[in-house]
Amino acid sequence: MSQEKYLVGLPWSRHFYIATDEEIKKGLTTDIYFERTRMILEKYRMSDVRVAMEVTCGKLPRGWPWAILCGVEEALKLLEGYPVDVYGLREGTLFTSNDIKGVRVPVMRVEGSYGRFCLFETPLLGLLCQSTGVATMAARIKKKAGDRMVLGFGIRRMHPALAPMIDRASYIGGVDGVSSIIGAEAAGIRPTGTMPHALIIVFGDQVKAWKAFDETLPQDVPRIALVDTFYDEKVEALMAAEALDGRLVGVRLDTPGSRKGDFGEIIREVRWELNLRGYNDVKIIVSGGIDDENIDELVEAGADGFGVGTSISNAPTVDFAMDIVEVEGKPIAKRGKFSGRKDVWRCPECLRIDVEPIGSSRPSCPSCGIGMENILEPLMKDGKIIVDLPRPSDIRSYVLRQLSKVCI
Repeated sequence: MSQEKYLVGLPWSRHFYIATDEEIKKGLTTDIYFERTRMILEKYRMSDVRVAMEVTCGKLPRGWPWAILCGVEEALKLLEGYPVDVYGLREGTLFTSNDIKGVRVPVMRVEGSYGRFCLFETPLLGLLCQSTGVATMAARIKKKAGDRMVLGFGIRRMHPALAPMIDRASYIGGVDGVSSIIGAEAAGIRPTGTMPHALIIVFGDQVKAWKAFDETLPQDVPRIALVDTFYDEKVEALMAAEALDGRLVGVRLDTPGSRKGDFGEIIREVRWELNLRGYNDVKIIVSGGIDDENIDELVEAGADGFGVGTSISNAPTVDFAMDIVEVEGKPIAKRGKFSGRKDVWRCPECLRIDVEPIGSSRPSCPSCGIGMENILEPLMKDGKIIVDLPRPSDIRSYVLRQLSKVCI
């Protein structure tokens, strides 16, 4: 039955404009031309024509030299139960858009009867494109922050249905903690956060609010005071240090852009005044408008940690495309794309990538002179996932190991 028959004219009956797991698995979030393609193939008895399709991107956003692949687990869950074989880079793999010769790097290959899985091209790309963008921005910021703490809390800028994906992808990309309750659950960690300005405003007094926070919350919640609600940042920082003497872990500066001025100088001033009075151990956490371009100056100014929101949650998507490269075992592709199935070889040291026709001999890295590793692995066979899906913490560790080998 054509999906067009029940997509037209029916009133929307839900509270929120989101698709359910079942609707996504049924292909209802696809572009309509894929449904029409399925109908045509079925009519002409071509549904079982077997193809190989590759997922690649021509270039990365903003001139990024690399990206962190994310969304692989969801892509496998999308295709699970359908008669396809899937090969791909493992979740969290650092990749480049093109290899050392300029050939597009396939991050995933799907093989099967096209009429049986064509409805899933749209949602599969959506799962990979957005998660990869979020994970990559998180990784870029974490790379620049180094050992300093990075917390992700950009979910308030996006549709709440996306909170689990955003926080999981942020954590995989390298942030140390995330703010949403359900997002932390998806990442397998505890949620992290300090306090809002609203708490202090409701109390009408900074000290009373800080002490209430201290007296109410469990001891394993770090005492980090927000110190820019009513007075100058350094004044409130000293007030917090005195009010929670010995228990204050840090102060958070969330100065709005309209009042910020030179944020680096504010950090240096607060650090100086705290140190002068013996509060050397009180850390300075900063938030508000931080991204991969301005974080360097805040690191240099002496910030100990960062709360990063919109720049991660609203990260540019990676524009993956999914293209047929083989039909019934014969190489074929539209112009501009390289036909034939491929292997993806990567140097374990410098992480350079070499794409070769499938079955080619193992190449050596032209820079390091060592043998490369084939990183396009079998993930699914005839609709069954054949690999163990790693925990987010393990994926994050894999990402951080790779980040140590590259530059921004």
